[in-house]
Amino acid sequence: MYASECSSGTCPTVYGTDTDSVLVQGYIVTAEDAGLDLPAGEQIVEIPREILIAAAARATSKTY
Repeated sequence: MYASECSSGTCPTVYGTDTDSVLVQGYIVTAEDAGLDLPAGEQIVEIPREILIAAAARATSKTY
């Protein structure tokens, strides 16, 4: 886990994977509500900016 708002796993979280990618848990936002046109099979989620910033810092420092 790179960053989270809580320790229970029930809130926005950014996870690192063993394939050098990330998974994002957040609140589902419809493409229509976001004003986007997404291809089939993709979704968008919303997370607080602070979680993304913390995750990016941790991912680039390799201290997770």
